[in-house]
Amino acid sequence: MAATEAAQAEAISVALVEQPYRVAGRRSPPGPAQLDEAWIAVVEALRADELSELQLIVGGRSLGARVACRTVEATGAVAVLCLAFPLEPPRRAGKPPQSRLPELEAVKLPTLVVQGERDPFGMPPPGPSREVVTVPGDHGLKRDVGAVAAAVRAWLAKVIAGPVST
Repeated sequence: MAATEAAQAEAISVALVEQPYRVAGRRSPPGPAQLDEAWIAVVEALRADELSELQLIVGGRSLGARVACRTVEATGAVAVLCLAFPLEPPRRAGKPPQSRLPELEAVKLPTLVVQGERDPFGMPPPGPSREVVTVPGDHGLKRDVGAVAAAVRAWLAKVIAGPVST
């Protein structure tokens, strides 16, 4: 909600989307292909109506951030907001550690990652088009919502002042 309020303070319209598996009451998400397909369908429906004339900044928190990164080209977004990007999943016995950094690295558009300083999923590095802001707290980003909002608002102001407009 802090990110939503920050965007609205910059006169940016926001559409909050809950993943279909959550709406159905399930706790475990389906595979990436099904998540991505559902997200693209929602964005296409919004772009056919409410968002038809607007440039789109996509984003999400945790798994939603991963989906936004993976589908950025398909959605036609101009920037990506990642809240608590889960860089490394919890280690499981017998499995080597795996990084999700390639999902972030594939995004060449302006990207903001807001990450809790004690996030057990790790800290993504900054990149050529990626800014990483560390805020107090963990993966929940609840300890200092003001810091989250300030980071999002500052980034949005830069993004919409640049070649991207809304």
